[in-house]
Amino acid sequence: MPGDARRIAFTPKLITVLHEGYTPVDFRRDALAGLTVAIVALPLAMALAIASGASPDKGLVTAVVAGFLISLLGGSRVQIGGPTGAFVVVVFNVIAQHGLDGLVLATLMAGFILIGAGYAGLGNLVRFIPQPVITGFTAGIAVIIASSQVKDFLGLSMTQVPADFLPRWGAYFRALDSVEIGALAIGAGSLALIISLRKWAPRLPGFLIAVLAASAVVTLLHLPVETIGSRFPDLPTGLPAPALPDISLLKIQSLIPSAFTIAFLAGIEALLSAVVADGMIGSRHRSGQELVGQGVANLASALLGGLPATGAIARTATNIRAGGITPIAGMLHAVFLLLFMLFASRLMAYVPLAALAAILFMVAWGMSEHHRFIQLLRMPNGDRALLLLTFFLTVLVDLTVAIGVGVTLASLVFMMRMSRTVEIASDRQASSREDENEEIDQRVALPDGVEIFRIDGPIFFGVANELLDTLRRIGPVPQVIILRMRRVPLLDASGVATIGEIVARAAATGTQIILSGVQAQPMAMLERGALGVQSRRLIHSADLPEALRVAAAITVAPPAGRMRLH
Repeated sequence: MPGDARRIAFTPKLITVLHEGYTPVDFRRDALAGLTVAIVALPLAMALAIASGASPDKGLVTAVVAGFLISLLGGSRVQIGGPTGAFVVVVFNVIAQHGLDGLVLATLMAGFILIGAGYAGLGNLVRFIPQPVITGFTAGIAVIIASSQVKDFLGLSMTQVPADFLPRWGAYFRALDSVEIGALAIGAGSLALIISLRKWAPRLPGFLIAVLAASAVVTLLHLPVETIGSRFPDLPTGLPAPALPDISLLKIQSLIPSAFTIAFLAGIEALLSAVVADGMIGSRHRSGQELVGQGVANLASALLGGLPATGAIARTATNIRAGGITPIAGMLHAVFLLLFMLFASRLMAYVPLAALAAILFMVAWGMSEHHRFIQLLRMPNGDRALLLLTFFLTVLVDLTVAIGVGVTLASLVFMMRMSRTVEIASDRQASSREDENEEIDQRVALPDGVEIFRIDGPIFFGVANELLDTLRRIGPVPQVIILRMRRVPLLDASGVATIGEIVARAAATGTQIILSGVQAQPMAMLERGALGVQSRRLIHSADLPEALRVAAAITVAPPAGRMRLH
């Protein structure tokens, strides 16, 4: 892109907002919105960290550090960043296999990947990932998050919970006789309270109210329910000092798949959240700068021992509904969370884990997008297969495998569908389909010995063989074959090779190939394949009338004359 356009594309939205003018009224709106989002994010950050296999302070560090930097450096006006449910599965697996040090290194690598992707202009690629794949792995993550909270919700006595889905549920069923009634009551009561508040008082911070109520009940009644304090007795206050993890080439190689998965999820969710925000406020985000901001935020979060972070759709929507209008709202949300960490950390110890499990059940339900999932099940077989395959691979195998297989299969399905849109027709009256701009009597029959093939659509490797098969079905070998390519917008290397093979076979039978109306991109590809206008192996014509005149001259010329036309 031109220099000025590139400079604007990689300018944080905060700078643009400040240049436009920022008033005390704007600050009051942003401050109120930031406080509202912080109240929502406080219990959520702790719950997501625990579900990921980390301590709750890791979630708060992520929300503070990454949340501040995503708003400071991002490309959206109202994006709120922090830990999200999308990372729970991959973070849990990385911690289980490589420890917290491995997670820090994977997050650092993901940060660099995101920065590189932003400056490489890959932010626009999110729109090419089909909805069935996104919905499939999002719903799969939701199922895994919900299943990971059953132990805390029921208060089961289990020394270790298996990481894999099916063994985990087997362990749950074997431990059902250890259900703690108090934990179940707190979890069910918190869940009922959150659902009721969403229905009857949606403006109230349901998560926080449920956590406060559950903590009060457990403390006052002295219920034997596990709390944050009992599981994590030594919670730190404030932000830790930056530190680098142990780095080795072997460790980097083993963490590359996880790093790319984290970067992929961070990029996808951040850009989807930014798109949703654009629709709500009538703005337009800068995708490249958003990825850069996400990358820097993940680097900083990792250096301070936090978790991966990205834009959070629900918290971003909450920010907008609360009146947030600039990135300063997101920065203030991080400041308020830091104040909570500094001055209310002791109170966090009283929060029952069953209440946090109830919060994560609601997060999982929101992530599942059940309405969209059901809607996609009504789509054609290819979309259903994409959806279900990605979903089951996410739940039963691995998120990285699910993403790779889903995107690959989606590409194959797309190419198959594209190949079906390409029409290759042989018709001696094909010229009658040409539009009125071609000056020729459309009803005049073609000269004897001339065949026309009209190609509508791109010629790529998915349809190259079909073009050859169509030409093989010709009866008597014609003297001239005209390939009308006016409606071919794209030609790839396989298409060039196919046309080259057609020309070679035609030369062996004494048939002349004429290409008519070739567009710019196909012509450039043909030039690279030595089949351009300078080639002596075939003839190019600007349009169909010219091609027909050349073909007529070839059919009436003696053999020697024909050779001069090659």
